[in-house]
Amino acid sequence: MERICYIVGAGDNAGTNFLKGKNDYVIAADGGLLWLQKLNIEPDLIMGDFDSLGFVPKGNNVIQHEVMKNDTDMMLAVKQALEMGYHKIKIYGGTGGRIDHTLSNIQTMLYASRKGASIEMIDSTNIYYVITDGEIQITGESQSGFSIFALGGIAHKVNIKDAMYLLHDFELAPDNPTGTSNSFIGKEVTISVEKGSLLIVI
Repeated sequence: MERICYIVGAGDNAGTNFLKGKNDYVIAADGGLLWLQKLNIEPDLIMGDFDSLGFVPKGNNVIQHEVMKNDTDMMLAVKQALEMGYHKIKIYGGTGGRIDHTLSNIQTMLYASRKGASIEMIDSTNIYYVITDGEIQITGESQSGFSIFALGGIAHKVNIKDAMYLLHDFELAPDNPTGTSNSFIGKEVTISVEKGSLLIVI
């Protein structure tokens, strides 16, 4: 089974619920530490500038960054996961509150996807995936919805199979919301893109 790196931020953690496997790794990104403490999950690494946490944690697993920096705390955590060889990353607490933070975390997902990682972000109501030059299978209850968006440029030869609305070799642009509000029909949906990146929201 592939190792997973869980990254927990300070945003919407109402949907945070996971079991850490033997070879998995948990990173607390700044204020995400408080949520992990509530869940009685011990992080392997605590990192950030700790402006949202309000204090600097103690311990030899703490990395403190300057407040004035080029990367967000979430981006730094994702880069750390990639440097450690984790290619499957799950983000919690990456949405909610400030929309700019949500958008920056989606950009962070795009960065990881372009580096070859399988990445998803989970909150209390949605699951977000970003894929690049590949495909994904997603499931949901019949009549529940999902949407796809071109991310970071034109997505070439986009296909959607086994959903209410199908696409075949479609060219999806970032200024074209054609992929909004599709529905599951009781089957596993396959979404693929030959060249480019897609944001998938369930």
